[in-house]
Amino acid sequence: MNKKIDLKKQYRELYAASSEKAALIDVPEQKILSIAGTGDPNTSLAFQQGVEALFPVAFKTKFLSKKELGRDYVVMPLEGLWWADDMTDFTTGNRENWQWKIFIVQPDFITSGLIKTARAEVKQKKNPPALDKLCFETLHEGPSVQILHVGPYTEEGPTIDRLHGFAREQNCSFDGLVQKHHEIYLSDMRRTAPEKLRTILRQPVSRR
Repeated sequence: MNKKIDLKKQYRELYAASSEKAALIDVPEQKILSIAGTGDPNTSLAFQQGVEALFPVAFKTKFLSKKELGRDYVVMPLEGLWWADDMTDFTTGNRENWQWKIFIVQPDFITSGLIKTARAEVKQKKNPPALDKLCFETLHEGPSVQILHVGPYTEEGPTIDRLHGFAREQNCSFDGLVQKHHEIYLSDMRRTAPEKLRTILRQPVSRR
């Protein structure tokens, strides 16, 4: 059995952001298990069902990888892309019109066949409502700026402003639609006090 893989350690620059200073990084292509939807994540049934489908398949895939491939790994944290067709809805907090894609990064040796088997086994045992909406795809963000936010999700505004200011200082631009606002949830939101939540805020950019 090979040593357990931890992508957070392998790609430390992507998952060990500082809360004091933003950084410019280059994000490689990643395989992701994802599901997309619309609406306020605090009240949307679709969002809740998306989470309830994602994690069982992610953990079943890990189990199958260990069993069939002899390769064990740490399941990655939940991540999310956020945007709105009218970006004023996003900046003013009109969450009912927010669009999102939540996902869990997968090791590069995970195949669509393994995901398909994991999905079938989860369906047989639990069959969460959003299971058939899961996608296995690639995400390539490339040049990005990121920073760590510590505190409630509702208080991310000033940290996002700092991040965007840093992007401008680096002569970078972004549109918010193709280059979507990205959050990485390092804390378990069910067990962590709001003031202690740790969230990486990432914004893909274009260099001028």
